[in-house]
This record gives sequence, C-alpha cells and structure tokens, in this order.
Amino acid sequence: MKEDIPRKQKIKFKPSNNKSADKSWILKTIIITFTMSAIFNVLSSGVMQMVDIWIAVLILSAIILIGIIFDIIGVAVTTASEAPFHSMSAKKVRHADRAIRLVKEKDKVSNFCNDVIGDICGIVSGSASAAVVAYILKAATNINGFFLSLIVTATVASITVGGKALGKSIAIRYSNMIVYMSAKALSFLTFWRK
Repeated sequence: MKEDIPRKQKIKFKPSNNKSADKSWILKTIIITFTMSAIFNVLSSGVMQMVDIWIAVLILSAIILIGIIFDIIGVAVTTASEAPFHSMSAKKVRHADRAIRLVKEKDKVSNFCNDVIGDICGIVSGSASAAVVAYILKAATNINGFFLSLIVTATVASITVGGKALGKSIAIRYSNMIVYMSAKALSFLTFWRK
C-alpha cells in the first residue's frame, strides 16, 4: 500500500528568460510618467475651466477612451504571437518589423500602455470629473454636492473598469491584429525609430 502513494516531488520554476530588469527603462518610466501627468493635469484643469459643460464632458469621455484603448494595446502586445509577424516580414509586408519589435519589447510596451498612460488617464479623469461636478454645481446650486460628486466619480470609475474589462477580452481575441494596427499607427509618428 505504501508503494501506491507517490512521493513528494520538488517542483522548480525557472524564469521565462534570463534578462535582468532594465534599470534605465524604470528610470525613464518614472520621468515620463511624472512629466506627462503634470502636463496633462495642467492642460485638463486649464482647459476644463475655459470650456462649456458639454465640451468638458466630451474631454472627460476622451480621457476615459484613451485609457481603455491603451489598455487594449498593452494586453494585446503581451498575448500576441511573434510567429505571424516573422512570416509577414519574410513576405516584405509593411510594418511587420515594427510589430515584431512591439512583441519583443512587450514588457516595456505593456508597462507604458497599461501603467503609464492608463494611470495618467485615471488620475486626469478624476480631476476632470471634479471639474464637471463644479460646473454642474455652479449651474444648479440646489443640488447636493456630495451626492453629485459620488454619482459622477462612480459613473466614471464604472465606465473605465467596464470598458477595460470588455477591452481585455477583445485584446486577447484579436491580439495579433491589434499589434499590427498599433505598428501601422506608430509608422505615422516621426520620433519612432526603425
């Protein structure tokens, strides 16, 4: 009977690759995040105070949409397969090499899309929703500010989380197509090096 019971086995997990953390990328990310969040906060706060309520709501919606789109790109890059792009590159299909680079650098691309842009959009949408609440309170003084703020921030949060949840399933299902479309979009940006 003792022979039927399997012995405990040691299971060893190895990292998927031997690359160490790129410390220069981490430092760049911190600097980029600080700079971009400061710029976007100043721009959104300044613009929100100068525009009409409907344009402010439109700006808030655009910020939420940008966060969702970049979250989709970040997830797609991490789940995409490199093989189809190598095949496309062998057939001289435009933008295939850039798509390969995106997939090879998936940790950096995902970090930039999901964390840098995603978190900045989250912070800026919070300040933008506060500006929308201030607009509404200015126009209608008889509304309870606490409940209005609660409703607006809860709506923004639920749209953001719901949009990202829907986006993740789309990103996983169509990852290669999204990576290729992102590579095509990057070709229009002159600062992206070949």
